[in-house]
Amino acid sequence: QVQLVESGGGLVQAGGSLRLSCAASGRTFSIYAMAWFRQAPGKDREFVAAIDWSGGSTAYASSVKGRFTISRDNAKNTVYLQMNSLKPEDTAVYYCAQDSTSYYRGSPDYWGKGTLVTVSS
Repeated sequence: QVQLVESGGGLVQAGGSLRLSCAASGRTFSIYAMAWFRQAPGKDREFVAAIDWSGGSTAYASSVKGRFTISRDNAKNTVYLQMNSLKPEDTAVYYCAQDSTSYYRGSPDYWGKGTLVTVSS
């Protein structure tokens, strides 16, 4: 059974930074692409960033490009999201997702329960 457990959320002032972590278990982590999504209050869940199985290819939503960095440590079965220059509009529950393929295809088949990030102005 695959489990994805996010951590690192919290309250931060605008302009600050946070690093989210997602620890995976249950199947071979290193062969699957990983992604981060977020859902703000009253809005649909949206894609934030993705990374392929090796970490050699990444993709970002335009709203976070240049501010957020996705990375992974296959030895630790963990994916990270470094968030810098945070804005109030980044406030959301952030979800980790594991794709069904090695290169991200937008088809996550496992999701974490989320971690809340609140950015104050």
